[in-house]
Amino acid sequence: MTDTTLSRADNRRLRLLSTSAEIFSRRGFRATSMNEIAAAVGLSKPTLYHYFRSKEELLVRLYSDVLDESLDAARATVAAAASPLDAIRDLIASRVAYTCRNQALLKVCFEEEHELPAELAEEVLRRRRAFEDFFTDALTEHLAAHPGLLPDVPPKIYVNMCLGAVNWCYKWYRPSGPATPEELGDQIAATLTAAIDVR
Repeated sequence: MTDTTLSRADNRRLRLLSTSAEIFSRRGFRATSMNEIAAAVGLSKPTLYHYFRSKEELLVRLYSDVLDESLDAARATVAAAASPLDAIRDLIASRVAYTCRNQALLKVCFEEEHELPAELAEEVLRRRRAFEDFFTDALTEHLAAHPGLLPDVPPKIYVNMCLGAVNWCYKWYRPSGPATPEELGDQIAATLTAAIDVR
């Protein structure tokens, strides 16, 4: 599907990224060739190189887009939440839905990170921590207002537990299952926040 507000070149880049993510997720980054990507989108190899100079550039762009989307979504989610607990619940639910709707892309991001250029690794880590900070800050604020919750679990452990459960959804979610990504997000969010829900 194309976006009519974008130029033809921008839509072609989006198609290349989507196709690359799908092929990388099936075959693995190293086993995929630029020829294969070009053929999948009906372009010549020289035309593909006009948009992306290498597989590495495609992979970097995929990571960059996911991190940007994640940070933007987290920022908006926290700003719209009525309380820190709502922010936590909504962060979990939205992340589950995003992961389920972008399984191929998230598989690449979680399983091909070692293929990123070394100079980008620190930037990926920094932006990932920035996303986690939205979660940690909301949890810290909630716990400060309700002393005694999670007495034996450091906030960082709780955050890692929740994000671990959320991020693993790409492995097992099936679109043919009984729940939509949004419904599943709500279910998982309710389960993971039950221990800190004081309502």
